[in-house]
Amino acid sequence: MADMSVEEFEEKVSTVCSNSPAVRSFARYGAGVNWVNMRAYLTNNSMIDIFYNQRTGKTSFAQIRGNRRIFGADNRKGWHWRPREDPSQHIEAGREITFEEFLEEIEKAIQT
Repeated sequence: MADMSVEEFEEKVSTVCSNSPAVRSFARYGAGVNWVNMRAYLTNNSMIDIFYNQRTGKTSFAQIRGNRRIFGADNRKGWHWRPREDPSQHIEAGREITFEEFLEEIEKAIQT
C-alpha cells in the first residue's frame, strides 16, 4: 500500500465499503497532504477507524466498540493482527493485510 496515493487508498476503501453488507456508512474523518483517516460505521454498532500515510506507508485498521479497540491490524512494526481475544497482542502476519481482507474478517465475525 505504501506505493498507493492517498486518493487511490481512499477510493479503494470506499469501493470495498460500498460492496459490504456489514457497512452502514463511511466517511473521511480527516485528511492532509500525505494522509487520510476514514471511518466505516458497521451494522453491529461498531466502527472501523482506517488510517493511511502515503509518505511513511503507515496503515492501520481498528474495529472500535464503546471507545475500545476490539480487533485490529497495522504495520507499525511489520504487518500484524490484533486479535479479538486480546487486541493488545500482536500476531505477525508476515505479509500485507489489505482493508478488504480486514473487513472480510469482520463480516465473518458478524455472521457468527
